[in-house]
Amino acid sequence: MFVKYVLIPGAGGSAWYWSRVLPHLRTAGHDVVAVDLPGDDESAGLPEYAALVERAIGHSKHVVLVAQSLGGFTAPLAAAHPAVQELILVNPMIPVPGETPGEWWEDTGWEEARVQAALDGGYSTEFDPDTYFLHDVSPDVAAEGEPYQRPEASAVFESPCDFLDWPEIPVRVLTARHDRFFPLEFQRQVALDRLGIEPDVVAGGHLVALANPRGVADYLLS
Repeated sequence: MFVKYVLIPGAGGSAWYWSRVLPHLRTAGHDVVAVDLPGDDESAGLPEYAALVERAIGHSKHVVLVAQSLGGFTAPLAAAHPAVQELILVNPMIPVPGETPGEWWEDTGWEEARVQAALDGGYSTEFDPDTYFLHDVSPDVAAEGEPYQRPEASAVFESPCDFLDWPEIPVRVLTARHDRFFPLEFQRQVALDRLGIEPDVVAGGHLVALANPRGVADYLLS
């Protein structure tokens, strides 16, 4: 069946994040749009993000909504659109109703999980992008993406995720096996606690759509 894939990026909001996945989905015969979000705009919160996603959905009839990382907070708001037939969360921040992204870190025990995974894995507990985001991304791809990167303003982190419950549609969670930012077992526990879902696992780190685009695309198409 022909569907439209609407892809939500993570922090910073750059649609470029999905640039390696888009061609695979289009080759399979589907319409695809990656939504560019104003991550550096202090006046834009989750409602504004969701409105942009809904605009991207437009008049489509069959939509698969895909959200990466921080995009997990926009997902339940946009997934209320009647055209959305399935929701796929990739290395996601999974909210509970009314939670802000800023509250999520402590609510889920993220910091302790990240540090313990670093100790177990033998890499630095001090955050830096090369260690936590780019360790498995090709240097050429990382360099290409530099002009598209922008910081995430504080507005979204203070914005409550104003939904009552997850929509009654199929929801899947995709976890990257070597994600250092949101470690595998941490993601598994959050998905089970908050959605009752056992995540599926694919090779890659936190920026899995850049490190393993074929693996992500194959999962989205499955």
